[in-house]
This record gives sequence, C-alpha cells and structure tokens, in this order.
Amino acid sequence: MATAQRPPADLPPAGRSPEGTAPRRSDRSPWNWLLLIPIVVPLIVPLYNAIDPKLGSFPRFYWLQLAFVALGVLCTFVVYRMTRRSPAERQAARDAVARDAGDDRGR
Repeated sequence: MATAQRPPADLPPAGRSPEGTAPRRSDRSPWNWLLLIPIVVPLIVPLYNAIDPKLGSFPRFYWLQLAFVALGVLCTFVVYRMTRRSPAERQAARDAVARDAGDDRGR
C-alpha cells in the first residue's frame, strides 16, 4: 500500500524559507526550453542547403552559421534574464554565504 510522504518538520513549506537561510532555487524554469532552439535550428539542413542568396560574397551556408551564433547568444541572454533571481533572493543568498563563511571561521 502506498502512503503519502510528508516533508520533514524542519523543512519550510514550499516557496518560503526560514529566517536566516538562503531561499531554495529551482532550475526547472520553462524558459530553459528556449535553449533548445540554437541546438535544433542548425540541424534543419534545408535552411542552408543552397548557395543563393549570397550576402556580399559569402554563400548562404557561411552567413547563416554566423546568424546561428547570434541566435544562440540571444536565446542564452533571454533565458538568463528571465530566470535570474530577484534582488531580495540574491541578497538573501549573499547573507547566507556570509553567515556560513563566518561559521567556518569560528570553528
């Protein structure tokens, strides 16, 4: 028979952290799916399986490869900005690191 497991009493409820500890961070943001675009798009061979159009004297393959690099940078930037911690969470994490570093010195 399966029983529901309850979290230990010393863990805070989801979304809250006890005073003096850094908030828990989840890297399971839906924004991370955006990072698949720069991986999948260059695998679509019909996009660059031609010589024309040329950009200056560069065939499509070469200038499209540079465009893929720009696409990767753009997607990475958007995911970074959208999954960044709030200023309050960053400050709480800094405080927790400083507190833990102080605890290590006292030992």
